[in-house]
Amino acid sequence: MNAEVDFFFEKAQNWQNEFKQLRSIVSDCGLSEELKWGKPCYTYKSKNILLIHGFKTYCALLFHKGALLKDEENLLIQQTENVQAARQIRFTSNAEIVQLTSSIKAYIYEAIEVEKAGLHVALKKTTEYTVPDELQKILEENHDFKTAFEALTPGRQRGYLLHFSQAKQSKTRLARIEKCMPKIFEGKGYNDR
Repeated sequence: MNAEVDFFFEKAQNWQNEFKQLRSIVSDCGLSEELKWGKPCYTYKSKNILLIHGFKTYCALLFHKGALLKDEENLLIQQTENVQAARQIRFTSNAEIVQLTSSIKAYIYEAIEVEKAGLHVALKKTTEYTVPDELQKILEENHDFKTAFEALTPGRQRGYLLHFSQAKQSKTRLARIEKCMPKIFEGKGYNDR
């Protein structure tokens, strides 16, 4: 266990017992414990295997390459349809974690084997994402904006495409595009400040 990670567990307002139990289970699996993205992250030879995190209604183990796990017990959950590689095992009680301890370890060991084998999730290319009609029209009409959008990294382009596409109404998509235009011209991603 890494003392730098202790503060995460000490400051947690919810799920303290569950986090302790998960930390104990993961610690038995021979992974290194680090603090990444403000969360306890467990690595094998500096490669991310999983992390522990919590939400209002559940806490979870997030497997970075969970899409490659066999999931024979049907425990893995894809957070949203846009999450390509990661999968979670969610918990709502300490008793549930204790009951699933051997299964959790089996998933962890399988995730380590996936990493040892050098497997990678085949991610969708940016060109495979749907470009909303409203964005396509603006790209066709505004050469400077098209140049700025195409200069963004593929990840930033995907972030905007997802953000724009999630709106159900055309006027909302258009409003989102117009609101984001200054950031796009600055070369910033949707979540950049």
